[in-house]
Amino acid sequence: MAKKKSKPGKQNAEQEFLATYDASRYPHPSVSVDVALITAVDGVLKALVLRREKQPAKGKWSLPGGFVGIHESLEDAASRALKSKTGAQGFFLEQLFTFGRPDRDPRTRVITIAYYALVDPAKLDQVLRQDALTQLVELVVPWDGEKGGAIEAVDSFGKKVKLAFDHAEILGLVVKRLRGKLNYAPIGFELLPDKFTLRQLQIIHETILGKTKNKDSFRRRLLASGLITATGELETAVGHRPAELYRFKRKATRK
Repeated sequence: MAKKKSKPGKQNAEQEFLATYDASRYPHPSVSVDVALITAVDGVLKALVLRREKQPAKGKWSLPGGFVGIHESLEDAASRALKSKTGAQGFFLEQLFTFGRPDRDPRTRVITIAYYALVDPAKLDQVLRQDALTQLVELVVPWDGEKGGAIEAVDSFGKKVKLAFDHAEILGLVVKRLRGKLNYAPIGFELLPDKFTLRQLQIIHETILGKTKNKDSFRRRLLASGLITATGELETAVGHRPAELYRFKRKATRK
């Protein structure tokens, strides 16, 4: 069926309206993006943070981010900010949530769209600058299950790290999102090598959940989920009985 053409009168009316429209009648909030790069190291969740060298929140630690350009998409802004602040690129970024509390930034009204990416520790090491302005902090979750709320961050010495703005809340929502997705999405494929053992996968799940899982029931559930498939190979160079290797099914998609 042929599409109906807009009547010239309607087009002219809209053009006349736009020609006289005064955008200054409404205050314009600033829009930013913040990116949480999440990894799992030795059974703990960690995030990449940067030390702020300028006000506001000078000296505190923040997620990589920046303001969105007027002609820039949100996804492009997130990728650009991540690359310019850390050098990281090529990671799959998933949009998390929009944070818009009026007082979240003391400069002006700033609405931020948060993104996150799960990253293999080896890949994150490649973008971790060897200086005092970048570090991986451990995420300490003070709540159980999917209750949600702000998290705490500690450095490699166990000292509490002061996070800027509402970034503790952003990281808390990342953890909540990950915990909620464990039962239906292949969480962990970015955190594991292409081939892995069920024990390695269980450790990732326990790391995200913050609690241990029964070995037998975990394995039964994962094998029945359809998310993973056996490779027919065994792990090598181990000092114990080699375990079978698995991989995530490629048809399983991110949710």
